Amino acid sequence: MNDEHWLDAVVIGGSFAGVSAALQLARARRSVRVLDAGRPRNRFADAAHGFFSRDGSDPRALNAAAQAQLRRYPSARLIAAEASQARAIDGGFEILTRDGDAFAARKLVLAFGVNDALPTLPGLAERWGQSVLHCPYCHGYEFAGRRLGVLHSASVSAHQAMLIADWGPTTLFLNGAPMPDADTAARLAQRGVAVEAAPVAELLGDEQTLSALRLNDGRDAAVDALFVASRVRFNSPLAERLGCAIDEGPLGPVIRVDDTRQTTVPGVYAAGDIARPMHNATWAAADGVAAGASAHQSLVFAPLAA
Repeated sequence: MNDEHWLDAVVIGGSFAGVSAALQLARARRSVRVLDAGRPRNRFADAAHGFFSRDGSDPRALNAAAQAQLRRYPSARLIAAEASQARAIDGGFEILTRDGDAFAARKLVLAFGVNDALPTLPGLAERWGQSVLHCPYCHGYEFAGRRLGVLHSASVSAHQAMLIADWGPTTLFLNGAPMPDADTAARLAQRGVAVEAAPVAELLGDEQTLSALRLNDGRDAAVDALFVASRVRFNSPLAERLGCAIDEGPLGPVIRVDDTRQTTVPGVYAAGDIARPMHNATWAAADGVAAGASAHQSLVFAPLAA
């Protein structure tokens, strides 16, 4: 391609991580395009908590404001499109969208996010982000002092229950999983966490509220909020197709990055939930800043042509 057709960077994903990355590049007066499929992970929640100066804000409003601010920079464009293919080419990368558009960029930032693979229990999915939750730092305070439950769904569930006990009386619902070992049981008891062994049949409550878990033996266990350490899946296969190394985290795949947020493929950066095992809107935005600034610096300090 001719030089005039090359972009400095393409960012795949237009939420907290992707827009933060693009903003650094735009402020450096570099040409950047953000391809946004419009499916942010936190679209099920009414409020984002713990985010600097915006505690309790609607995450959709936060993202809309950030996108509007990015559009003010003449070298940046945000495009409502889903990236379907990406490959390395001489000098950078080619990115194709499902609509058939093609972009060539010297650097690529992956920020396409993850989605949650929820347990298949009746009444759970429709309460996700409201009374069925994943992060106590994001949503625990709003249920403080009420009846809390943790559904065993991963190896970290007992650890999650010990943590959540700081927000209120907590029960770990094993849902058919084996009883904890002696050391874990002692730690749960020390934290005041009750353990319920019976499998869960369904969630009960009006609309998106939660009032109880119905157990397989017919009992109802009163619960106001249920925390679930859901497994996560990438929203896109592009990291694998590009050859980025991917590690298995405690809740699902994690793209391997270095301190600059660069993946194992030179010129490809990753930010947000796809590139760290722990997830939070603040971390996503911070990772985006790091990825965007690092991508810009790699453009400036690229090796001189022979």
